[in-house]
Amino acid sequence: MIGRLIDGRYQVRSRIARGGMATVYLATDLRLERRVAIKIMHGHLADDNTFKSRFVQEARSAARLAHPNVVNVFDQGQDSDMAYMVMEYLPGITLRDLLKDYGKLTPEQTIDIVTAVLGGLAAAHKAGIVHRDMKPENVLLADDGRIKLGDFGLARATSANTATGQALLGTIAYLSPELVTRGVADARSDIYALGIMMYEMLTGEQPFVGEAPMQIAYQHANDSVPAPSLKVPGLPRELDELVLWATARDPEDRPRDASVMLEQLQLIAAEMPGTAEPGATAATTVLPSPLAPTMVLAGGIDELAADSDAETQIIGSARHRTGPVEATSADSTALLRSTAAKRKRRGYWLFALIVLLAGLAAGTGWYFGSGPGSRATVPDVSNQSADAASTELVAAGFTVADATTSCSHPTIAPDLVASTDPAIGSSVARGSTVTLCLSTGPEILDVPAVVGIPEADARTQLARFAVAEAADVQFTGEQPQGAVIALLDADGNPVGPTAPEGAAMTLVVSAGPIPDVAGLSVDEATAALDAVNLETIATDPVFDSNVPDGAVIAASPQEEGPVRPGSAIVLTISKGKDLVAIPDVVGMGMQEAIDTLKAAEFEVSYNFPEPLFPFAKVVEIDPVAGTQAERHSTVHITAQVTL
Repeated sequence: MIGRLIDGRYQVRSRIARGGMATVYLATDLRLERRVAIKIMHGHLADDNTFKSRFVQEARSAARLAHPNVVNVFDQGQDSDMAYMVMEYLPGITLRDLLKDYGKLTPEQTIDIVTAVLGGLAAAHKAGIVHRDMKPENVLLADDGRIKLGDFGLARATSANTATGQALLGTIAYLSPELVTRGVADARSDIYALGIMMYEMLTGEQPFVGEAPMQIAYQHANDSVPAPSLKVPGLPRELDELVLWATARDPEDRPRDASVMLEQLQLIAAEMPGTAEPGATAATTVLPSPLAPTMVLAGGIDELAADSDAETQIIGSARHRTGPVEATSADSTALLRSTAAKRKRRGYWLFALIVLLAGLAAGTGWYFGSGPGSRATVPDVSNQSADAASTELVAAGFTVADATTSCSHPTIAPDLVASTDPAIGSSVARGSTVTLCLSTGPEILDVPAVVGIPEADARTQLARFAVAEAADVQFTGEQPQGAVIALLDADGNPVGPTAPEGAAMTLVVSAGPIPDVAGLSVDEATAALDAVNLETIATDPVFDSNVPDGAVIAASPQEEGPVRPGSAIVLTISKGKDLVAIPDVVGMGMQEAIDTLKAAEFEVSYNFPEPLFPFAKVVEIDPVAGTQAERHSTVHITAQVTL
């Protein structure tokens, strides 16, 4: 594919990445003279209308979005039997690469990246598009600092039926509970996946792990995502709450779309400790000045501020007097007593209110902190005996049900705790009753017949087994490229008709037949084998009467056994016919001529009786002397008797 000109416009330069449905190459747009990324569907999927329509849907979904945080799509088309899509080229890394290098990110880094992702996702949701494959691999971090969301290969319009059908689409580690249980996705499913990504960015780990995809899917459907601060103490409480909000098992409890979550994240970024503006102070209280035992109420009474209703009434009556008025000592004393009494009563009420509020706060704190209303996280008691699990649950403040239930589990031994109800890691009221589910061991399942079907379909049918992520790819002419050749167990033997749930298995997948390069030139044969990732080794040329000089006589594996991508193929090269000059034997005796031709490695024929050999000389040979003839070919002698 390298060097190929796509649709007369895009010159392929190098390969960037390879996925399950397509390969992405770096190319040059010769018309606009710019670098682009061109995504080309795998050839073995081009005849599948489902994959082709999904590929076209990705182009249409992404093209409808014009947002700085979404990878731009420039073009989409078909070149011969090859479907392609042209996108913006972003040199850089993915969020997955960043997490592999740094483990976990700081809250500030997480907020920056999630804000950008939510911006692009909000644009998609506003356009009526559900991404359905949110994961770190699809978040691109460009070298110039831009952050973009890409890969809308599983996107669907929210107005359409967004059920996934028979297979679960998307990456299992980021599937929402409703996708696992009902196969239905909407904008809130993207929010759930983004919440799992936030947890992974803050802690460096995914919240749910397991040896088999079915285990992870079960946890998504039945367990609540724990707070990131339980894994990394010291994380801001606001980010804990945002992650728990986004990953609520009930879609109704999550943000309705990315724009709602983006608004909340922006508020959190502004109000997180260390970001608020300093200098906040308590309200200022102004204390009244003490009054003298006696005072004169004159015509300037309007300048005196009233401290109470009684004062206001007395001063107000004085305002209607036309001359100076002298208050008696008794009037002043009555005024002071009335004011003091009102202030005293006001103080009692204020003190009582403060005591009441303090009592309410203390009671509320006790109720929700250590009382009946407090909540606690169900500890992980899996893989423990029932007695040990009960002891740990009681110590954590729970009540353990007397009766247990049974459930199969692919990895936990029989009679040990496989799960709990409420689920492990969920936050419930302290004192709640927890029911233990004891493992009955792995369930024995019928193994589906997957030989001859595409690898993706085989993995879907084998979802309850631990199928290795990397298939054993081998060249064969028995099955088409991408189809399953065999299913092997952990020891490399063919899997029987039944196997335990979660059993380790490996798919052997066809890479198609080894290209037939016999008769091609060395360069042509090498290019054909290199195109399917096979190395070539050329031997010393040999003579061959049927194959032209420089052409390949045969190609065979260097080693016995299966041929896999990267294996070496030995090329036997022809030197053409082995030609030598015919010696001149005309005039020689018959026996001498025969010996001379045989010494030159020719076969000899003649129509002359052997008894007359001593009396005969060669008068003619065919082919004539000096002619180039193939070694071991036949030269005919004509002789006559000379007396």
